[in-house]
Amino acid sequence: MTRYKNLQAGSLVICLMLALGLGGCTTYKPVGNAFYAELKKPYVLDSGDRVRITVFGQSDLTNIYAVEKSGYIAFPLLGSVQARGKTPKQLEGNIARRLKTKFLRDPDVSAEIDRYRPFFIMGEVSSGGQYSYVPGMTVQNAVAIAGGFSARAEQADSDVTRHVNGNVVTGRISIGDPILPGDTIYIRERLF
Repeated sequence: MTRYKNLQAGSLVICLMLALGLGGCTTYKPVGNAFYAELKKPYVLDSGDRVRITVFGQSDLTNIYAVEKSGYIAFPLLGSVQARGKTPKQLEGNIARRLKTKFLRDPDVSAEIDRYRPFFIMGEVSSGGQYSYVPGMTVQNAVAIAGGFSARAEQADSDVTRHVNGNVVTGRISIGDPILPGDTIYIRERLF
């Protein structure tokens, strides 16, 4: 009889531990509105982006410029021009103003994204790492680029880390949700 009670007590302890462990998984809160609001904001440049800048009538100034780690581009005649945190439109306006004050009478400048900064994916995928971002990408597209899910992958949702209003925020989102350049995606291992 005592052996049966010990077995019951042991089973109860195991069930309690499982309930607490699984209960901890349910306390993960969904992302806030600010996380999704980033998707609707105008795109701002950061290190890793490449920008095609055209100065009409000035072939020596027209080129593709990389946004360096410092957040600046090295532009002929002007030197370092801040790009981080600027939209392409703001960048072209800044370059036009600076060219007009010293070098050109009425510069016509255009700036557009040549290549977005990469996204990162890790966890339960075949080949984690850094990959080129394409506008309109979802988590599912990113997983496909990384060679698909591993056999142990949680396939319903993923953890995504992104910059939101100057802060680094991680949230759990569906695999059908869009991602942004610079996001880091983590595919978790499923429990069973």
